[in-house]
Amino acid sequence: MKFLIINGPNINMLGVREKDIYGEMNYSQLCSYINESAKQLKIDIDIVQSNIEGEIINFIQKAYFEKYDGIVINPGAYTHYSIAIYDAIKAVSIPTVEVHISNIQNRDEFRKKSVIAPSCIGQICGFGYFGYTMAMMGIVEYSMDLMDK
Repeated sequence: MKFLIINGPNINMLGVREKDIYGEMNYSQLCSYINESAKQLKIDIDIVQSNIEGEIINFIQKAYFEKYDGIVINPGAYTHYSIAIYDAIKAVSIPTVEVHISNIQNRDEFRKKSVIAPSCIGQICGFGYFGYTMAMMGIVEYSMDLMDK
């Protein structure tokens, strides 16, 4: 299986921004952690990051044309208002899980609403960096269930 891991705005600032919420790990360490988890799960992955909405949409479309089996996306602040990312996920029909390092339900009121979650097979939040591993595991299970049907 081959997954695309997409990180949105400000995820590249891990280790710098709001350490009380996002922890001490920097972005490079997060990528290493995700790569190690994927290796243990026997999944090939590519990790990308952008602060630009249109680039994130291009990544999602690329996943379709390059035949990825799953997408894990941390859309950052785009979670709360990007209908364009929602539409891109719906268009490609690739099993996608939305991930958030923090528990968005325990934060600012505006962070509690995700316009992207309805386009995904699931949403994971509040489990820190392990959420990425959970998302990959979830897509594997989801895909196996589809093959069994």
